[in-house]
Amino acid sequence: MKHITLIIIAMLFSVSAFAQQIFDTEFTQTKLLKISGKTTEKAGHLVFDGNDHLSMIYSEPEGEYFIIEGNQVKINMDGKKADLDANKVKMVGLQRSTLLNCLSGNWEQAAEDNNADLTVTEDKGFRNVLIKAKGKVPRGGYSSVELTYRLSDGMMIKMVLEEAIGTINTYEIK
Repeated sequence: MKHITLIIIAMLFSVSAFAQQIFDTEFTQTKLLKISGKTTEKAGHLVFDGNDHLSMIYSEPEGEYFIIEGNQVKINMDGKKADLDANKVKMVGLQRSTLLNCLSGNWEQAAEDNNADLTVTEDKGFRNVLIKAKGKVPRGGYSSVELTYRLSDGMMIKMVLEEAIGTINTYEIK
């Protein structure tokens, strides 16, 4: 029993240590609206401190941003601007925690928050993480999240977020 416990602890450390904890990089975003088939492309700079600060400052289109600072979520996207408290707006709180948990490698919590199953596989030099909803998606949650990491350095290179309404955001991290 003790041996199995030690193996499980070692595996948990290796999974959490694998995820890149800090990001300071360029990214591109492709947004697909399933209903209309319309696709938009965006690009910018992403900074994640490994905890509760994430900033995505867009260069295309210039002036747009998505920022998480603790429980505050600041958005200026697609002509809409908001400054929201994730503790007061449950939907925003779920999106905030899902993003932060995915970026920090806390996939189990992201799956639990979204009423989802978690699958982790490795293939051709990549670790693939799939968080797929079991049934009804919580309001503001994701029906699926796909994460791709390079095995060589643990860097996340792709994140695909599918919202319950069918919108798919694909982030490619440089």
